[in-house]
Amino acid sequence: MAAKPKAVQKPLFEEAPPERHTLSIIVDNEAGVLGRITGMFSARGYNIESLTVADVSAGGLDSGAISRITIVTTGPRRVVDQIVAQLDRLVPVHSVTDLSELGPHIERELALVKVAGTGEKRVEALRLADIFRARPVDTTTQSFVFEISGSTAKVDQFIELMREVGLVEVARGGVVALSRGATAQ
Repeated sequence: MAAKPKAVQKPLFEEAPPERHTLSIIVDNEAGVLGRITGMFSARGYNIESLTVADVSAGGLDSGAISRITIVTTGPRRVVDQIVAQLDRLVPVHSVTDLSELGPHIERELALVKVAGTGEKRVEALRLADIFRARPVDTTTQSFVFEISGSTAKVDQFIELMREVGLVEVARGGVVALSRGATAQ
C-alpha cells in the first residue's frame, strides 16, 4: 500500500516580499559609528547594496562634525523598520529616515567608467557617452574614462552598453539621496 502524502503546513505569518529601501542617517562624525551601524545589518543577515558617507557639517570640524550615511538595502519592510528603530536609539545618531517610505526624494549615483577601443568602437563609445551625458575626464589614444551621474538605473544601463564597445573597469561611488521639499529630513 502506498504511503499517503504529508500535508504541507503553511507558516502562520507569510514573510513579506523584499523591498528596496534608501536610508539617510545623520550621525556625529566619530570613530566606530559606521561599524556599529553596518553591524546591525550584518546581525540580521541583510546586505547593504550601497553605502556612502560624507561630512556634511556647515562649519567644519570646529563646530562639531556631522556626517550623512546613505544606505541602500533590500529587505522586508518589517525588518527594515526594526533596523531603523534600533539605529534611531544609538547615541551618536541624530536622525534616521527611510526615504523610500517618506515619499518623493532624489537619488543620484556617480561612476567612473573606463572604456578601451579604437576605430568604430571608439566613435560608438563617444556617441553613447553623449547620449547619456557622460563626460570624458581622461582620454588617451586607446581609452577613455567617463564620468556619469544619475539614477542607479541610468548608470547600470550606461555600463551595460559600454560592455559591447570595450568596457575595462568601473568604479561606483554609491547612492546619495535627499528628500524633496523645503525642509530637512
